Amino acid sequence: QVQLMESGGGSVQAGGSLRLSCAASGRWSSLYTMAWFRDAPGKEREGVGSINSVGDTTYAESVKGRFTISRDNAKNSQYLQMNSLKPEDTAMYYCAGLLRGGQYTYWGQGTQVTVSE
Repeated sequence: QVQLMESGGGSVQAGGSLRLSCAASGRWSSLYTMAWFRDAPGKEREGVGSINSVGDTTYAESVKGRFTISRDNAKNSQYLQMNSLKPEDTAMYYCAGLLRGGQYTYWGQGTQVTVSE
């Protein structure tokens, strides 16, 4: 069994920054790809980006140049550094891990990010 726990969400003004963390526990492997997703009211779930075991990253066009994903395999953790935040970044952010068959197997409970004007 694997558990993913996000932290670091909160409220910030537009233009500000936040750093989300996701810690994995249980039968976790540093070989697993990790990712961030977000759910905004009235919108479909959006993939924010991902990072594989060797640190290769992908990003949604909407966050490129503003968000950075990193990971620390020694700590079984990944991070999402969010800069130049916009109100449209307001969402519940979820950590996901182990990409299998095109879907992620493990999910965290989510952490809320709210960006005000």
